[in-house]
Amino acid sequence: MPFTLIPSLKTTSGSMSRWRRLVKKIDSLSPELESIDDDRLRKKSLGLKYDALSGMPLDDLLVDAYALVREAARRSIGMKHYEVQLLGGIAMHNRSIAVMQTGEGKTLTASLPLYLHALTREGSHLATANDYLAYRDAKIMEPVFNLLGMSVGIVQSDTLRPQRQKSYAADITYSTSKEVGFDFLRDRLLQRQQEIGGDGFVSAMINADKRDQTDEPVQRGHNFMLVDEADSILIDEARTPLIVSSIPDELAQAKLTLYRWCADVCEKFVLNEHYTLKPKSKQLDLNAAGRRFVRKLPKPVMLDKTPILEIYEQIEQAIYVNENYVRDRHYIIREGEIVIVDEFTGRLSEGRKWKSGIHQAIEARENVEISIETSESARITIQDLFLKYTRLAGMTGTAGNSGKELRKIYDTTVVVIPTNKPSRREQLPDLVFGTEHQKWEAIVEEIDSVCQTGRPVLIGTRSIDKSQRLSDLLNERNIDHDVLNAHQLAREAEIVAAAGGLNRVTVATNMAGRGTDIKVSDEALQLGGLHVICTELHESKRIDRQLIGRCGRQGDVGSFRQFLSLEDDILKVGLGEDKVKQLAAYKSLPSSKLGRYAETFRRAQRKIERNHFEVRKMLLHREKLRSELQLEMGQDPYLDVAGAG
Repeated sequence: MPFTLIPSLKTTSGSMSRWRRLVKKIDSLSPELESIDDDRLRKKSLGLKYDALSGMPLDDLLVDAYALVREAARRSIGMKHYEVQLLGGIAMHNRSIAVMQTGEGKTLTASLPLYLHALTREGSHLATANDYLAYRDAKIMEPVFNLLGMSVGIVQSDTLRPQRQKSYAADITYSTSKEVGFDFLRDRLLQRQQEIGGDGFVSAMINADKRDQTDEPVQRGHNFMLVDEADSILIDEARTPLIVSSIPDELAQAKLTLYRWCADVCEKFVLNEHYTLKPKSKQLDLNAAGRRFVRKLPKPVMLDKTPILEIYEQIEQAIYVNENYVRDRHYIIREGEIVIVDEFTGRLSEGRKWKSGIHQAIEARENVEISIETSESARITIQDLFLKYTRLAGMTGTAGNSGKELRKIYDTTVVVIPTNKPSRREQLPDLVFGTEHQKWEAIVEEIDSVCQTGRPVLIGTRSIDKSQRLSDLLNERNIDHDVLNAHQLAREAEIVAAAGGLNRVTVATNMAGRGTDIKVSDEALQLGGLHVICTELHESKRIDRQLIGRCGRQGDVGSFRQFLSLEDDILKVGLGEDKVKQLAAYKSLPSSKLGRYAETFRRAQRKIERNHFEVRKMLLHREKLRSELQLEMGQDPYLDVAGAG
């Protein structure tokens, strides 16, 4: 089945025609603006601010504003917006998610609507996937905005609250969705404390650092939000609410004992004899025999007063962890702590913990210090957070298949922006193998073969352990290579930036949110450009597209190939054990005979995506009901978390 990188989605033909006319008007102003000096350019920007503050609609200011940004970028950073980037900027102003292929310059495009909405002095925000991208993009674009008299703020995970106030007070603020959400909740907690008085407990919780002292809100409103990697943030991350936790009493010794004991005995439980597991929903339950087995097992005296239902639940969590969580795939151990690896980006998710005893079960299994469980003081979903903004827009390379969901939840339209140059990316036929071992051997052969031509190769893996496995195989063949995963983040920009050179081989765990472009050298382009190898389908098609989009950028030549095996995890998760057993009968067939099963993998992928959509829809519905109930009870839907049950 052909792989379409950018689906053919359209806004109305009337809108697109109107936007193209605006692009021509913007372009027509370039000669005049190029002839004036910096002071005159800044005065024109001040004039637009006055017009906006006087009540002139931003629609009427768009042409002049975008022309100013385009000229400022040309002067300050040597980059002039392409016409398709102007088109993308217009789409974003019109509450759209602009789909632009990897390498088409989304960072530069974002400067257009950010500046336009900053003219009102009500704040213009950009939320991206991680601290690195927020800092990088802000620093790249800051000279452009400064030339036009605009200030730029950056909010990161280690930014102290006084500096957060200054950053949100800036005309344009770069941050992450996580930090924007947590700051909203902390401000809400402070507001509650000021309304009802108190002993300063909330201030102490929020201002944990002595340098981090402020009793004033850090945010000043929610005017315009532009979401980078919009599909990842607005859809993938929407399954997990943002939660501010309170400081609890000391964890009872009985609780610690329970975690350790459950970790020790969980391997004694047998699937279908003591418990059931539904692969699609990943729901695990003890059956009657399993509960009897729990009661008969010898237990520490410390658990004598622990309710049996609580023991059942934690046993289930311990078994569930053993079945579903893999070290160096879902998490790593760093300095004696469990650190979650983001399933979509391969990055470390600093400060995040799994809920409902999952995190503690993993800590007990890995024999590290067990973290203190906390109770919720405040929570908000990604949906609620971004719907608070007067105007919401976004940009991504991969939202084409999510248009219906984005429109339904966020009232945004997905618009595909044409590439600046025609794509010359070549898709090579999928290769399907009976076993995972055969697949990895074939991948190494292809890497070796392409390397001998001098072309650079980028290989995407789904997890840290698989990237390490491939690295070991390459070492056995004496193939020089770099590995990019959560263990090498300090060298991330260096590794990705160099991946397009002659004879370069780069193994990467996911490429979503990496940010740094792979610039293929002229010599490598003459040999055929970057070759991308996809070692497995992800549960989200968007992650596959992020990887494939690294080759053939900006009209460059390039190619990609998908490798699959009948032992890949996606088949078991997407189709179930019975279907996997049926397919196992074909494992002995040669790869040439298995190609027709490639569509089976994509069918499994689509099924998983539908399941994830149902989970997100259920979460949204449940959170909506919870909020409505709390409002009926006269409670704050973001703070009175426990009260709603």
